[in-house]
Amino acid sequence: MTLARLIARSAARLRRARLCFGHGTDNARDEAAAIVLHVLRLEPQQAARLQRRGLGRAAQRRVEQLITRRIEERIPAAYLTGVAWFAGLPLEVDARVLIPRSPLAEVIERGFAPWIDSTLVRRVLDIGTGSGCIAIACAKYLPAARIDAVDISDEALEVARANLRRHRLTRRVRLLKSDHFSALGRATYDIIVANPPYVGDVELAGLPAEYRHEPRIALTGGADGLDSVRIILRRAARHLRPRGLLVVEVGNTERAVRRRWPRLPFVWLQFARGGGGVFVLTREQLRTGPGTDSRHSRRR
Repeated sequence: MTLARLIARSAARLRRARLCFGHGTDNARDEAAAIVLHVLRLEPQQAARLQRRGLGRAAQRRVEQLITRRIEERIPAAYLTGVAWFAGLPLEVDARVLIPRSPLAEVIERGFAPWIDSTLVRRVLDIGTGSGCIAIACAKYLPAARIDAVDISDEALEVARANLRRHRLTRRVRLLKSDHFSALGRATYDIIVANPPYVGDVELAGLPAEYRHEPRIALTGGADGLDSVRIILRRAARHLRPRGLLVVEVGNTERAVRRRWPRLPFVWLQFARGGGGVFVLTREQLRTGPGTDSRHSRRR
């Protein structure tokens, strides 16, 4: 049994099972490769030159066991391997955090160009950091910046702390338990980036089984999916520096966001590697536009 054959056979099993691939991979072969390489303790870049490598029976059995769990329990592969990749960086993940898969990785890899001069960025805020993936990527691609990363979940912050140690970023990335901006005082930032919960109640009920393994608090955004987005749009301007940038992923609620805030001049980004539902606004645009939802305000 060679590496290439084991990946192909595992992919065929996953394909026949009609699984949902939405947690860092979008097809059976990539997911099978991730599991096989994990068992063999190989990096992704090593796979191409080791296609004909022979494998022992113990390794084959271990792969088969993980593939069986993936099929029978509908556990996303990243939870089985304990590793996910974001912006080219390996991260430890488990069921305490959402599996990194945001198209925001492309924005970060470009240093947020052309929206801001990355050489001038000194402070970044990551709202809802989860595994710490966005904060860590910002630290790697914006080497002059310091990052505040906030989350309301103690368990998520534990995972993020482990990832900061892994990437030796504990001095540049500060973790804070905070409900959005509540623990930040008057701190201001050049960039605020957020991948908040944005799944509405109806959509949540219809998600494939794989998503039920992820923490509900990281997915659900209230009845219409916009609870967190409202807070961010209402409060972000006071925490942005002049010409500062707000970048938010809202996923499938993009249409709802457009309808709810029709006068805000959102710029919606496109991505070479797929994905969408990410908008950009400047501090000045937030201040001149209606950053609050009047209907929501009246209810409160």
